[in-house]
Amino acid sequence: MNLNASVFPAVRKPFHRFSRILGAGMLAITAGVMLAAPAHAAYPDKPVHLLLSFPPAGATDVLARAIGQKMSEALGQSVIVENRPGAGGNIGLIAAARAPADGYTIYLGAVTNAAIAAAAYSAQPAHLLRDFVPVAGVGTVPHMLVVPLSTPAQNVSELISYLKAAPGKYNFASQGPGTLSHLESELFKIKTGVDVLHVPYKGSSQALPDLIAGSSAMMFDSIPASMPHVKAGKLKVLAVASGKRVSSLPDVPTVQEAGVPGFEANNLFGFVVPKGTPAPAVKALSAAIQSAVAAPGVREAMEAQGVELKFTPAPEFGKMMEQEFSTWGKVVETARVKLD
Repeated sequence: MNLNASVFPAVRKPFHRFSRILGAGMLAITAGVMLAAPAHAAYPDKPVHLLLSFPPAGATDVLARAIGQKMSEALGQSVIVENRPGAGGNIGLIAAARAPADGYTIYLGAVTNAAIAAAAYSAQPAHLLRDFVPVAGVGTVPHMLVVPLSTPAQNVSELISYLKAAPGKYNFASQGPGTLSHLESELFKIKTGVDVLHVPYKGSSQALPDLIAGSSAMMFDSIPASMPHVKAGKLKVLAVASGKRVSSLPDVPTVQEAGVPGFEANNLFGFVVPKGTPAPAVKALSAAIQSAVAAPGVREAMEAQGVELKFTPAPEFGKMMEQEFSTWGKVVETARVKLD
C-alpha cells in the first residue's frame, strides 16, 4: 500500500504548494536585497587627509599644500592638509601610523629627519619603515652651509683651515638637538676632523640672529630661512649640503665639490601610508602624486622655497628610505648623539 498516495493525499498537495510559494518568496527577497545593496564605491569616495609633522608656512607645509591641491584635482576628492608638529616629528608620525589603513590617510614624511630620530631616540612609538609602506618620493629640501660675515673664510676649504687653527674655540649653531641641521654639522666634523662645539636653538628664527652676530662660526640651515640674510649681505653661503647643486643656486658648489668627499645630506621627502592600506588605493595615490609633481607651475613655486621636486615610484623610494636610515643611523652612532 502506498501510504503517501492513499492515506495522506490531502496533506501532500498543500505541502508541495507551500514549498513552491516559500521558494518563490525567498528568491524574491534575495533579489530585493541584491538590488537594494549599493555597489562597492570606487576609491576614493570621500576626502583624503594629508598629515605632516611640520607647522604651517614653512617649506614643507608649502610643499604639502601645493601637492595636495593638485592631488585633489587628480583624485576628484578634497585633500585636507593637517599640520601635526611637535616632539621631533613624532606627533604627526604617530597620528598617521594609528590612522585606519584604508587609503584615506597619507603622510608626508621627512625621511632624513625620521631616520635621525629613529637612531637618536630609544623609544619608538611609531617608525617610518616598520609601520608604513611607501607611496612615492617627491624630492629633496636641501640645506646650505652659511657663515657670518665675521668669519674670514670665503669657501669650505678656508673654513676648515680656520676651524682647525683653533680646535674647540668655535661653535656651530643648529635648529635644535637631533635635527638635520645638527647632524649635518656632526657629519661635517666626522668628514673633516674639525673640532667645533654644538649650540642648539629652537629653530632657525632663534639661531640666525646669533649667527649673524658672530656667536657661532657656521650653520647648516634651510634655504628659505637663510637666503634673505644672504641677499641682505648679513651671511655668506659657502656650499649646499645635497649631493647635487640646487637649481635655485647654480653657482653654489656642493660640500663634496668644495673638497669634502663623502659628505651628502639630501633631506629626502615623500609620501607613505599606514601598513595594510589596499594596493589599489596606494596605486591611485601614487598616480595622483605623479600628476601633481608634473603640474604646470608647481616646480617653479617649489624651487622658490628651496625644494627640488622629483617624482620617485614606490619601489625605488622604499630603497632610498632604507638607505637614509642606514646612513644617518651610522652618523648618529659615530657622533654619539642620544636624545632620551
